[in-house]
Amino acid sequence: MTEHLGGAVISTGFDVPVEPLRRAAHFTGEPGCIAEARAFAALFVEQLRTEWCATIGDRTNGALLLVVSELITNADRHSSGPYILDLEGTDASVTVSVYDSNAALPLRFPRDPERVGRHGLEIVHALALEVTAERVPVGKRVRAVLALSGD
Repeated sequence: MTEHLGGAVISTGFDVPVEPLRRAAHFTGEPGCIAEARAFAALFVEQLRTEWCATIGDRTNGALLLVVSELITNADRHSSGPYILDLEGTDASVTVSVYDSNAALPLRFPRDPERVGRHGLEIVHALALEVTAERVPVGKRVRAVLALSGD
């Protein structure tokens, strides 16, 4: 942090980041990619704790990893090419974006406890503050914003 005294800038030795932490990973769709994406997200959370001093409890951490799993699984199942996981975070929130080569926007089915499967987006919507899907030049981007808390 920086203190201002009569116009002078004095470093206090602890600088707060001003840009969100951002990391991206490319996945080919090979077996094990979903587990790799979860591991990548877990490392991102640790970095967010260290660099942003973010307080992230076990429940919030689990929710974030579940959202990553669901979005990567959808990209893996419904696209014919590689996909990208993009994570951006501060001490207050994390944005999970997944880009894939399929331009078809995902469908969110009505709640049906008797339906087997196809609950991924329902789960993401339940855990996230905001979920959006949009077409991009190479396919689509599905984005979920999660609030961080110490639980």
